[in-house]
Amino acid sequence: MVSEKKYPMTVSGKKKLEEELEFLKTVKRKEVVERIKVARSFGDLSENSEYDSAKEDQAFVEGKISTLESMIRNSVIITESELNTDEVQLGKTVTFKELPDGDEETYTIVGSAEANPIEGLISNDSPIAKGLIGRKKGDEVKIVTPGGEMSVVIVEIK
Repeated sequence: MVSEKKYPMTVSGKKKLEEELEFLKTVKRKEVVERIKVARSFGDLSENSEYDSAKEDQAFVEGKISTLESMIRNSVIITESELNTDEVQLGKTVTFKELPDGDEETYTIVGSAEANPIEGLISNDSPIAKGLIGRKKGDEVKIVTPGGEMSVVIVEIK
């Protein structure tokens, strides 16, 4: 039997997923069902673009619900007590500076389920996180990204 993928995440990340799941089940699912009912009332379903669109939305919503349920069921919560204080790892916020004279950037390394780079949350599966995990403050690190190689120095770990 194949074991399901584990999804490391913070308590707040799991809570966000649970809230999104609840919204999809209680609000979005009902909206889509109502759209399907209205579209059916238009008659011939073979040439009914509203019906087709609503059915596509229904498939998307149901797929998202299934994905979120799996992620929540297989979540592994990262707790502060498990974190090493001086090493970059999942759940830590790291500030680094691109060499030779780049700006400082700060990211929190989280599981893929709660990654959102715009909010400064990067996945532990991302090239930057993979390059930083296991390193310490002051370490100079070469990171290979899709955009090319970059060198950084770790400024702070919280």
